[in-house]
Amino acid sequence: MNEVSRNPRRALSRALSRIANAGVAETLAQQGKSITPALSRIGVTGAPGAGKSTLIARLAKLRKGDARKVAVLAIDPTSPISQGSILGDRIRMDSIADDPDIFIRSIPSRRAHDGLTDNTADLLNAMEGHGFDEVILESVGVGQAEYSIRTLVDTVVLVMLPESGDAIQAMKAGILEMADIYVVNKSDLPGAQLMAAEIQQVAERQSTDGWTPPVISTSRNEPDGFAELDAAILAHAEWRKSHRDQTVTQRARARYQAQGLFARRIDEILETDDPGLLDLDPQSLFDALRDKLASDKRD
Repeated sequence: MNEVSRNPRRALSRALSRIANAGVAETLAQQGKSITPALSRIGVTGAPGAGKSTLIARLAKLRKGDARKVAVLAIDPTSPISQGSILGDRIRMDSIADDPDIFIRSIPSRRAHDGLTDNTADLLNAMEGHGFDEVILESVGVGQAEYSIRTLVDTVVLVMLPESGDAIQAMKAGILEMADIYVVNKSDLPGAQLMAAEIQQVAERQSTDGWTPPVISTSRNEPDGFAELDAAILAHAEWRKSHRDQTVTQRARARYQAQGLFARRIDEILETDDPGLLDLDPQSLFDALRDKLASDKRD
């Protein structure tokens, strides 16, 4: 296989930038027929500072093996005040940044409030057909809104730190219910074993259709934990084959994408139209937005 086909970074990076920056009209104009994803999608989420990026670097290197290609799409937080974003995941993944079989792209979250970014569904779809074997999606890690990632990926990995309060907060927010695999990262820190045991109790109560989310401990100096995580992802992929309806999955992703398009179009209208719209009562504002949306096709 030649170098161009094994390392499509430049062309794909341009395509992803175009998709990430596209407005609703441009997004719809670029849409072709519905895409049936062939790529396995792994979602990695958890609170900021949990070590998601470093863990992904180790995991991607492990999962690519000798003859596979892995793409990483990392969503970095955008400041609600300055609207700036530090796209630092490539720096934190420095150990794999130059690997020709691993593609890394950081995208700012912008206006999205679900730990992802406006065009996440389109970005993931764009990675189809580029020779990758799977894509790893890293979310911002903002709390309960993280549930959105479950719709777009096949396996959700939740990363937590010992003695950080992550487990308790995750239980309160219901985040533990969405994960397929739990990871206690930096497990050489005090409290890691106790935290893993607490999460294991929760996981056993959440066992469904034969799948009990495993609790895996990882640390920088212990490669066994990452190998265990790799094996758990493979096991979950096998379990999904007989326990998940692909049609239901596709419809859920289409719903997420449609809701996102409508939300973004409303934002565009409110940003560019007469600001006096916001002085209207709720019913009048709703009617005005509805009429504007209806006129889009005629325009």
